[in-house]
Amino acid sequence: MALRTPPEPVSVDLRRVVLVGMAVWLVALVPCVLLGSLTDVGWTPAWVCLAGLALGGIALDWTRRHRAA
Repeated sequence: MALRTPPEPVSVDLRRVVLVGMAVWLVALVPCVLLGSLTDVGWTPAWVCLAGLALGGIALDWTRRHRAA
């Protein structure tokens, strides 16, 4: 049985991936804020969305720093 060589890595624009993820968190934030203020669900889901946006911001900074490397 012959071993195959692994495929070449696919080049991905990581900045675009992070921006799409942040857009998804932003879209999820809108109903969380509306439902959190109208029901007793509270603000926990909105905080989760805000944390996702904050982590996306950190990831954007990381991609900017490591783009040149």
